[in-house]
Amino acid sequence: MRSHRNKFINLASCGLVVVAALLCTGIGTVARAETTLRVGKANDIAFTFLPLDVGMHEHLFQKNGIKVQPIVFGGTAKIHQAMVAGSIDVALAAGTDIPYLIKGAPEIGVGAIAVTPALFGIVVGYHSPIHSLADLKHKKIGVSTVGSLTQWIALQVIKKEHWQPKDLTLVYTGGRAAAEIAALKTHEINAIVSASALGWNLELHKAGRLLLPVSDFIGPFLLNVIYVSDHLAQHDPQAVRNFLKGWYESIAFMASHKAQTVAIAHQVTHFATAVQDKQYDAVMPSMSRDGTFPAAATAAVAKSFVELHLLPKEPDMSKYLTTRFLPRK
Repeated sequence: MRSHRNKFINLASCGLVVVAALLCTGIGTVARAETTLRVGKANDIAFTFLPLDVGMHEHLFQKNGIKVQPIVFGGTAKIHQAMVAGSIDVALAAGTDIPYLIKGAPEIGVGAIAVTPALFGIVVGYHSPIHSLADLKHKKIGVSTVGSLTQWIALQVIKKEHWQPKDLTLVYTGGRAAAEIAALKTHEINAIVSASALGWNLELHKAGRLLLPVSDFIGPFLLNVIYVSDHLAQHDPQAVRNFLKGWYESIAFMASHKAQTVAIAHQVTHFATAVQDKQYDAVMPSMSRDGTFPAAATAAVAKSFVELHLLPKEPDMSKYLTTRFLPRK
């Protein structure tokens, strides 16, 4: 009887060792539960938001224990309304959105996405007589929403050309590519502030063209930021860290895998592969590799709040941006 009991104990002990080994190696049936995060994108065509799609495609968020539930919004106002309503946990949006935080939106910026405006350009009709910024005088230009990054870019055109505000009429299109293209085709607007890739893609179909990239007249700028809800930051800081780890691993993958990145970009935006190839070369250098907030880029976006008449003076940005969740080197 004792012999049988000892055999049973030995077998049980071996079983525990095997289970423990399986759990440690991740082979067992019991796996760490993933944290689902609802992640909003301000639009569906920005290359600077592509790391979300790349990370999902390459399972880089999943590897870090995060399951992404992506949601696309039309413009930045809607994405921050969703944050206020508790409908999303993470927002991929513009640096110029920080006034929403200052005015009470329950969120905080936790990582830089892009630190120059290389993504954006001025797009006009294919047969448009507009061939320079000067030709935009007294014309109508499409921007996404009031107080948006695209509105600020339009204001920089006015500033560069030494015009009066009335010399350029702003038309608010909502930030959806389809609406922007329709407005351009029907001549409701003469130009759009949008992704340069939109202009390159329209040119293939002789429906539009890129007038010029805005990086021709705008320097360092905190273009896009990753925001998380205060609730998530306070109650599940590890989820924030894991998401950011997956994000910056996705950018590292993009930097070393151009062909795969271009293919994924084509699937997401439906822009031609040749267009995405060109966009990759133009935009990838602007993408932050570590999420920190460069001083010059941060100062430029702080100044934009005054220029957009969103705030009476430049804010203390350290109250609304933090690096404490970023991956450690």
